[in-house]
Amino acid sequence: MHDPFAMRPFFGYNFGDYLGHWLSMENHQGAKLPKIFHVNWFRKSSEGKFLWPGFGENSRVLDWICRRVDGEDNSKKTPIGLVPTKGSINTDNLEPVDMDAIFDLPKEFWEKEVQSIRTYFDEQVNRDLPEEIANQLNALEERVRNM
Repeated sequence: MHDPFAMRPFFGYNFGDYLGHWLSMENHQGAKLPKIFHVNWFRKSSEGKFLWPGFGENSRVLDWICRRVDGEDNSKKTPIGLVPTKGSINTDNLEPVDMDAIFDLPKEFWEKEVQSIRTYFDEQVNRDLPEEIANQLNALEERVRNM
C-alpha cells in the first residue's frame, strides 16, 4: 500500500532523486505547494465492516479537507499528524458512524506501519532516500513509541 497509485514502475529515474526533487520544491521562491492528505476509506471494524459509509459520502471528507486548506481550525495534532476534530466532519443524515473508531490510533498497528514503511524505503530507495524523509520516519517512529 506504499505505492497507492501504482506509479513506482513508471519512474523514469532514480526514486531517491524523484523524492528529493519534490522535497526541493519548497526552496523555489513563489512555489505554491500542494496540500497532502491521507485518507483510508477502507478501514474496517473488528467485525470486518467498513467504518466509513462509502463512496457516496466521501464528499463529506473532501469538504473537511477544503475547509482545512482554507484555514479553518478543524484538526487536532496526534502522533501521526493532524486528524479532524470531533464534529468537524458533517455526518448529518447518515446512519450512525463510529467516528471514534475511525480516528482511533492503535499503537500496535502504527508500530507495524512504521516498520512496513521503513522496509519499503529500504527495498525501493535504500541509500538514496533523502535525509529529510529518513528524519521524518524516525520522528514518526519515536512519536508512535511514545503513544
